[in-house]
Amino acid sequence: MTEIVTTSTLTCPECGHRKTETMPTDACQYFYDCEQCHRLLTPEEGDCCVFCSYGDVPCPPVQQDMGCCGGQ
Repeated sequence: MTEIVTTSTLTCPECGHRKTETMPTDACQYFYDCEQCHRLLTPEEGDCCVFCSYGDVPCPPVQQDMGCCGGQ
């Protein structure tokens, strides 16, 4: 069994600011406010959460091949 990574470094596409955050394991995170430029990040088309779109590690359900955030 592969160990699930619960942290991901988000990179703001507007200003390039990077911050490592803890990912929720039981819900999607649809919004993230960049602390540097204050752009509100939302998932890109085809992604379910900001970690899948802007993180260096996908969300835990995707890591477990459960579909994004526990979906089918």
